[in-house]
Amino acid sequence: MKLISNKMLREFALLHPNAEQPLQDFRRLIEHGSFGSFGQLKAMFASVDKVGERFVFNIGGNKYRLIAAIAFQAQLVWIKGVRTHEQYDKGDWK
Repeated sequence: MKLISNKMLREFALLHPNAEQPLQDFRRLIEHGSFGSFGQLKAMFASVDKVGERFVFNIGGNKYRLIAAIAFQAQLVWIKGVRTHEQYDKGDWK
């Protein structure tokens, strides 16, 4: 799949250095994977949830949340936001 945008991951990691490795691990798994459905995605990322039209991934042992839009047929993943668990729980990303 093609990931858009790694820049957002890098910018978040500048503010939260402990997130850098888990975010880049996520990026590599997405870019080397091919997921045709939510079920296939869930098989690789057990903690992913579908929230409305977005997909929310737990990153770094549940410390961070990555919010993405996914077009399975086009094999595209758009990063819509990355939050700490606390920021995510406030709901400002919806």
